[in-house]
Amino acid sequence: MSILRNTDLPPTFHTEEELLVELYRQMLRVVRYKLHNKNDAGDVVQEAWVRILEKHSSLRESDKLIPWAKTIASNLASNANRAKRLEAVYDGYVRYLSSQSSIPEPELLTELSDLLGRLDPQTRTLLLYKFYYGFKDDEIAAAMDVPVGTVKARIHRSKARLKEQVREEFPNT
Repeated sequence: MSILRNTDLPPTFHTEEELLVELYRQMLRVVRYKLHNKNDAGDVVQEAWVRILEKHSSLRESDKLIPWAKTIASNLASNANRAKRLEAVYDGYVRYLSSQSSIPEPELLTELSDLLGRLDPQTRTLLLYKFYYGFKDDEIAAAMDVPVGTVKARIHRSKARLKEQVREEFPNT
């Protein structure tokens, strides 16, 4: 299956194989530049290839393939950075609560899940979009059909509500 709609290659490439090698090289360069953890570059580029193959029909002009692919790779690198950062924050939070209380870690994870479960569905969805899936505020606003400012305010209030719930649940932390 070709990712190009027609057999016309950009003029600088003689074969589709040359184009794909160059595409891979440029995507890897973009990802390495953007990623904090350079060891994840291969995984991110691989994920970008999957996205390219899934979405190749949305590419209107074959001569825009390389910039389009680099944008996909760049966005996925940003998502990977965000996910790593959130994972580190979450792990730190779990370690902190574990050190402050006598609750073993599996029960702590259950407690955190329970805290999220007590939120109304819209708030829970909003927080999951933001902190679990790593969506940007404007993406959440589009998905929820509300202004970006509303999303930011709801996230701020929701985080404050969760902090208060944690203080109530674990008064000695």
